[in-house]
Amino acid sequence: MKLIDILKKPLFQNVKVIAGDSGLENEIKNITMMDAPDIAYYLHPNDFLITTAYHLKDNPNSIVQLVKTMYQQNCTALGIKTKRFLSNIPEEALQFANDNGFPIIEIPLETSLGEVVNATLNYILEERTTELTTAFEVHRKFTQHILKGKGIKKLLEELSDMIGQKVLLFDQHYQIHSSSLSKYPLENQISELYSKGYQLLLENTSHTCFSIRHTEETVSIFPVLTHIGKPAYLVILGNVPIYDQSLLLIIEQATNVLSFELMRENTLKQYARRARNEFFLHFVEGSFTSKEEIENRAKEFNLKWDQPTITIAGKIDQDEKQKSFTQHHLETDYIYEFLEMEATKAPFPVHLFLKGDMCILVIEAPEQRGDIDVAIIPYLKELQAYIVNIFKRTISFGISNIGHNLFNIPNAFKEAVSAIHTGQLSGSLQFIQVHRPKDVSEILRIIPMKDLQEFYDHIFQGFSIQQQGDEEQILLNTLSVYLETHCQISETAKRLFVHRNTVIYRLEKCEELLGSSLKDADLTFHLRLAFRIKSILHTK
Repeated sequence: MKLIDILKKPLFQNVKVIAGDSGLENEIKNITMMDAPDIAYYLHPNDFLITTAYHLKDNPNSIVQLVKTMYQQNCTALGIKTKRFLSNIPEEALQFANDNGFPIIEIPLETSLGEVVNATLNYILEERTTELTTAFEVHRKFTQHILKGKGIKKLLEELSDMIGQKVLLFDQHYQIHSSSLSKYPLENQISELYSKGYQLLLENTSHTCFSIRHTEETVSIFPVLTHIGKPAYLVILGNVPIYDQSLLLIIEQATNVLSFELMRENTLKQYARRARNEFFLHFVEGSFTSKEEIENRAKEFNLKWDQPTITIAGKIDQDEKQKSFTQHHLETDYIYEFLEMEATKAPFPVHLFLKGDMCILVIEAPEQRGDIDVAIIPYLKELQAYIVNIFKRTISFGISNIGHNLFNIPNAFKEAVSAIHTGQLSGSLQFIQVHRPKDVSEILRIIPMKDLQEFYDHIFQGFSIQQQGDEEQILLNTLSVYLETHCQISETAKRLFVHRNTVIYRLEKCEELLGSSLKDADLTFHLRLAFRIKSILHTK
């Protein structure tokens, strides 16, 4: 209770505030009597001390030190029977009390200190009992509301009626969940502040109040505990005074009930999310046995058979800080949960799945491949910016080619993952890599150098590879140009600046060393491949 409320009670009608009037709003949590000269050092914040000043009668100036010590320890007030053992209070003590808003109360001689203590404790207990009864009734009312299936929106409307202010509920990513009003533009402003990295709820506080600068509207934010340790947010459109205990009590009960309801909702979402992810896992791994089964299961998740799609794989970049597997998993899930919410606001239909430590976005593709640069890539960059601002982490994306129907998604998923791996090989972070098929040289570089060398030596074993003379070099060069010109003898002679008959002679010599005709399609293929391998071997 506040001191001023206590002083309005019947027992305190004859008491007099002789100093520190500005501190009458101080809160009382306990009342005690002085039984020793050094009691001030054993007092606690919000204690109300009453005394006859018997221990101070021989040294009235010690009251000054008592008042200062009580003020430093955030005590509520000092009550003194000034007519019993102490004729007056030093002026210095009164002046200090007035300057610092620390109430000094004069208790009449005829009033028993025991009565003061008992009455004050009774008043405090009655107030607390009333608060607890109110809390119980409000909690019961909100709980019954939820149990009857009226939903969170109706609960917020009832809370709004109780406190006389508009109420909004945001999830842990500051995305609007429900509201006591149909539409309010402030919800977009709060979400935007969060996306820019602003901390809207101060740590270790019951709630935070602030004003939106350009609208001058006051907002009070209360945390609502959730299953993942990251709170949702109950937003009151207006100031909630910290001293209004009854109002805070109503809001506290609302947050408790909302916490359980959000946990229940999350359990249902987890079931739906698990079913969606299991479908995608079985789909890309080829576990379904028929086209009809795939189509029927895909319809459950709004995937259309004939809809062209682009598959995007997203992966959180490795953090420099060492984290446990559990910490990393929880953080990754939290970020992907945010992406799931953002996907609902995309400028095109997006289906989100999770597979391992990657999130998969299946986007209904634009008509032209070039539209990716116009629509999809800017959207992915926006997601990357949000994740940096909000989570202080980076995410990279790999983009597949367009799949023309539902059955192309497994292959598109492989392309997206391949694009992610390609980007990672460059050592970059926060990249967006579009998949492109590997050319022959890139494929050959995947093969161990030892195997490439063995193949090359086998093809040209008829030539003196280890000790090549000028003749063998000329023959190999002629053979290479001949293959490059699609086996056109005239074009080969033109490029080598030699007579046509000279080319024929050299090619016949090559056939002799190779032991086969150059008209053999398999031989020419092997020769082309060997010459491509030669360029790789010489770069190592």
